[in-house]
Amino acid sequence: PYVHARVVLAERPTSAKPGDEALVLPDGSMEGFVGGDCAESTVRAQSLALLDSGDSLLLRITPEPEEALSGVLSVHNPCLSGGTLEIFLEPRRPAPLVVVQGETPIARALLVIGKALGYELVPHSDSLPADVAAVIVASHGRDESELLRAAVTAGVPYIGLVASPKRGAAVVSALNPGDHPVTAIHTPAGLDIGARTPEEIALSILADIVARRPRPTGRTAMLDSADGLHGIDVRTATEATDPVCGMTVAAVDSSLHLDHDGTRYYFCGSGCLRAFAADPGSLVAAGAVSSDPSNA
Repeated sequence: PYVHARVVLAERPTSAKPGDEALVLPDGSMEGFVGGDCAESTVRAQSLALLDSGDSLLLRITPEPEEALSGVLSVHNPCLSGGTLEIFLEPRRPAPLVVVQGETPIARALLVIGKALGYELVPHSDSLPADVAAVIVASHGRDESELLRAAVTAGVPYIGLVASPKRGAAVVSALNPGDHPVTAIHTPAGLDIGARTPEEIALSILADIVARRPRPTGRTAMLDSADGLHGIDVRTATEATDPVCGMTVAAVDSSLHLDHDGTRYYFCGSGCLRAFAADPGSLVAAGAVSSDPSNA
């Protein structure tokens, strides 16, 4: 997963130009260019939030506070050199991977219907991929236990067994996967929608996967404030406040940071980092907010 960031407006003076673009990765690192350190810090923090919510966003970064605009998230960044940037952020996540076991009509229907939903469905081979989102066993009794046990051990989020209630319960009770709970196995697999044909059964199973998939934790929009930016609810990254300018920044290893007296401080740009390094004692005494390295 990553966020594609593209500059769509640049009011001078700015280092970025319309059409400049970058990719923001889950660890906070960036490939490409959408502005200097201060703009990059804002883009990074917002992008990490969007990776969770999956929403696209038009981000407007201004050197002075502005009134809110409909459909635009305006962020006051006091570190900017004087220009304004508008950057379109678009999260792009890989299709969820679903492994299907069996050569039955239901298994074949799953492979066909799932692709239309944007899922990547593949027949089971020798081992489970590390990023598998679901495993569906539809082999009608052939080679079920080994794959089910492997899926439980691997902690696959959704495991479905196509079987009658009586046979499914017997298969699950006989698994004995050690300390790993078998509650993740759903049998009979699928929602009860009165399905009869293989295609309808496949639809019910995919609907069950959709219904049970993890939901975004949500993202609270940044509020423009002279004291900095507040209110992000980000699952994928912790936050910290730049102790010099008050900006909210992503507390990830790829952000600018400096350790002082056992505490790690994060910065929006090299200017703030240099100012802190020159006199960290006075800024810490003033009550600067920081992030402990153990929590970063």
